[in-house]
Amino acid sequence: MATTLRGTTTLKGTSGPSGSRILGLGHYRPANVVTNHDLIARGVDTDDEWIKSRVGIAERRWADPGETVIDMAEAAASKALATSGVATGEVDLVLVATCTMPEPIPAAAPQLASRLGIVAPGAYDLSSGCSGFEYGLAAADAAIRAGQARNVLLVASERFSGWLDMNDRSTCVILADGAGAAVIGGSEQRGIGPIVWGSDGAQFDSVAIDAESRFFRQEGQAVYRWATGSMAPIAIEACHRAGIEPRELAAFVPHQANLRIIDAIARRLDIPDTIVAKDIVTSGNTSAATIPLALSRMVERGEIPSGAPILLLGFGSGLAYAAQVVLAP
Repeated sequence: MATTLRGTTTLKGTSGPSGSRILGLGHYRPANVVTNHDLIARGVDTDDEWIKSRVGIAERRWADPGETVIDMAEAAASKALATSGVATGEVDLVLVATCTMPEPIPAAAPQLASRLGIVAPGAYDLSSGCSGFEYGLAAADAAIRAGQARNVLLVASERFSGWLDMNDRSTCVILADGAGAAVIGGSEQRGIGPIVWGSDGAQFDSVAIDAESRFFRQEGQAVYRWATGSMAPIAIEACHRAGIEPRELAAFVPHQANLRIIDAIARRLDIPDTIVAKDIVTSGNTSAATIPLALSRMVERGEIPSGAPILLLGFGSGLAYAAQVVLAP
């Protein structure tokens, strides 16, 4: 019952555990492998060396014509639930980070929940482009610690192959399709560190889907300068807020935008190349899905010990960014 104090109604609230952590991960990459030579055969004005030297991609995955954002999200989510040990009946909130649904309504999250048999969860989409998974982690962490959810299913799923201008070699060679997922639950200690986030809305038009052509476009040089010049301090601040130094990291998983950007940021962090995710080489740029997809594959291959600190760094459309340190499941 609400109480009244000095004429002001005071509402009761809820509280949850002191922390949250990632309990399980999953990923999905379409079966259709598209190499640089395949693009050339399709008539794209490019060559293998041009692509590798500028963005570092050797191949990418594109969905089959009938394969949807929700199909890929379901595959990744099912794997994350299986590795987490959390039953669908124990999931209270479903979040989907995506910017490539064919229409803005209906949202992906309620549809995904229904597909998975999760009954009546909170469900909504996040449209923050390449930093969407990190924004979703912050939302999941807050919901759990506030007592609003026991377990959260967070999925990032993107299908860029339906938004590409095949005459624009600066974009069609980069973007790809795929999904990554995480199940987040309560913990006595924090397994998801404080987020460092922000945006530069003055450059909002640098990455966009054109309203008339419905094709993806970006100002590649502007994004490159922004990312290489601004993201390393954000990453370092996320480490410091979590109470660790970059040299203590077991892995660095940045947004897989461009191999040159990844290498430039890693050098500024002064961390070993061996702990840096470079999934872009064989998966391409899947926007919001790149970080959970790359992270899930690294964990699956046994490259990150359980409980080890990992730095996540998302940046891209908006221009929005977010960084946080998490512990491996």
